[in-house]
Order: sequence, then C-alpha cells, then structure tokens
Amino acid sequence: MKGAVERDGGFTEFVVGQRASLVRVAALLLGGDRAQAEDVVQTVLTRLYLRWPRLRPDSVEAYARRCVVNAVTDHRRSPFRRREHVSSQVPEVEAPDAQDRDLSSMTALLARLPERMRVAVVLRCVEGLSTAEAAAAMGCSEGNVKSQTARGLERLREMFPEHARDFV
Repeated sequence: MKGAVERDGGFTEFVVGQRASLVRVAALLLGGDRAQAEDVVQTVLTRLYLRWPRLRPDSVEAYARRCVVNAVTDHRRSPFRRREHVSSQVPEVEAPDAQDRDLSSMTALLARLPERMRVAVVLRCVEGLSTAEAAAAMGCSEGNVKSQTARGLERLREMFPEHARDFV
C-alpha cells in the first residue's frame, strides 16, 4: 500500500508541475482550441498514470510531450472531429486577458503552418527544446526537426514580413 501512495504522490507532483506546459503545447498544436487542448492533456495524463510505475523518472517529461504530440495527431485524424456540432445555445466564453491575447496572436501565426512544421516550431522555438528532444517528441530524425523548423520559420517570415525579425 505504501508503494501506491508514493507512486500517486510522484504522479500528482508531476501533474502539478507540468500540466500547464502540456496544455500550452497542445493548444498551440491545435490552433488555439483550449478546450480541445484540455481534453487531449486529460487523455494523456490518464494514459501516463496507467504507465507511471514503468516510466523512468529522468524521461517522464519527454515521454509526456511525445504523448501530447501523438494525441494531437490522433485527434486530428478522428472522424468525430470532422463532424459539425450543432447547439441551441451559444457557449459562454470568458474575456481574454493580456497573456491569452499574446497566445492567440501566436496561435494565429502558427495555425498557418502545416502540422509537422508547426510541431517542430512549437517544440523548438516556443518550448525551447533541443533538436534531440524535439526529435524524440516528434518521433523523427534530428535532421527532419532542423529542416522542418527552418522551413517553418522561413514560411512565417515570408507570410509576415513585418514580423520577420521575430522569427529567429
């Protein structure tokens, strides 16, 4: 019983420390849809909890990021996502604060990139991961991460020349 309590404590500590970062990454990858990002991260955390005893403590963050990238890809492929949702009531939306406005403008810029480029740019430039860490999260080679990041930044510079100095 003591092992289960320690395991739950470690998982809770991880969630408290990393959940906001995982939601931010998911929201950027999903084009700013915070509700879907919350759903994706909740799914990831559920899967992570089930695997928690088998995970190495030094690689949990990288594994969680990889799970978020995979879950976003799965979400985009889901036929449920492609259906139109009709509702008789308008959903309540809270007023955005300054941080949300900054995030929404960044999200709007990133939404114009193809998915793999967006993932590479978010992981490398927004999250500040190394090339190796981004490659592990994306499940591809380091060279692919470098080229996708370079092409993504170049495309952003072309689309938004007034912000070209921001895309370094």
